[in-house]
Amino acid sequence: MELEKIISEAEDFLPLLGTDHVEIIVGNAKQAAYYYMSAWGFQPLAYKGLETGSKDSVSYAIRQDKITLVLTSPLEPGGDLNRHLNDHGDGVKNVALWVNDATMSWKETTKRGAKSAFEPYTIEDDNGKVVLSGIHTYGETIHIFVERKDYNGAFMPGYTAWTPDYKPDPVGLKYIDHMVGNVDWGEMNTWCKFYAEVMGFAQIISFDDKDISTEYTALMSKVMSNGNGRIKFPINEPAEGRKKSQIEEYIDYYKGAGVQHIAVATDNIIETVTQLKARGVDFLYVPDNYYDDVLDRVGEIDEDLEPLKKLGILIDRDDEGYLLQLFTKPVLDRPTMFFEIIQRKGAQSFGKGNFKALFEAIEREQENRGTL
Repeated sequence: MELEKIISEAEDFLPLLGTDHVEIIVGNAKQAAYYYMSAWGFQPLAYKGLETGSKDSVSYAIRQDKITLVLTSPLEPGGDLNRHLNDHGDGVKNVALWVNDATMSWKETTKRGAKSAFEPYTIEDDNGKVVLSGIHTYGETIHIFVERKDYNGAFMPGYTAWTPDYKPDPVGLKYIDHMVGNVDWGEMNTWCKFYAEVMGFAQIISFDDKDISTEYTALMSKVMSNGNGRIKFPINEPAEGRKKSQIEEYIDYYKGAGVQHIAVATDNIIETVTQLKARGVDFLYVPDNYYDDVLDRVGEIDEDLEPLKKLGILIDRDDEGYLLQLFTKPVLDRPTMFFEIIQRKGAQSFGKGNFKALFEAIEREQENRGTL
């Protein structure tokens, strides 16, 4: 497979086992946890707060299959968490990567030019120990290296197991397929170079403004992958268009570069999206005429077209197979972070054939917000 060949070219001096967790700084962690449990089917996992000795912040860790989110809020005025909220609104702060050796990971990346966020240190409790280290990436986003091979607790030291009675059913989400970063004008190649040289990633796909454009807006994107393909980070930057692109809108409201969306995988997108819609998750609207010729473009698929059309699910095909995908509206008050639901039926690509329909749908939302 061509994609496997490209990924194998990534230098694996930084072996990554997967995404450990994603930490989102929010204004009210208790209510955010309730939202992600009720609407998205995440399960309660662990808690850190005043009761566990954390005096300045509170965190709720929630999990669905291999996806772990940590929702963190400040408990006191001032400090970095409040500044982060004031500048960015709710948003991803830490993209934590699961590694066998957090110390080695920090040494290998910092010697290649990464700016250290914090040096390796160990936290311990009765369930064992976890080693953490961190480096800066685009905007104020940090990659934390998490070494947990000697730990058997619910999440990590400092947290207690969280076992409330309220546990809504999961909706079939499996793992994080990819996470997209939005960066400012002219910064895409800088950060792609960072992932290549500092973290040993390979570029697997590139899109320019001819691939990703509509009548009004355009953007450019490159997809970076680590050696085993478990971590994929598309990097977007704006491109010149007649009106303000979604990337510019994000940068304006987030006040800089940051994580634009988290793509979560499912084995049954019809079932997952049906449940999410029933629980109040809002998705982008796709016009019915998208489906008039979609099968002419993508060929035969296993699913009936009618339920896909009813839910607004997009379809695309590459040399390896096809994929089904759908994007939420922003899940925050600022038009910044959103989620993608994706089901891969062999395809390893990112829905290039859907870009025009997707971005026109986003532009309709921008027009409603008065930001196009």
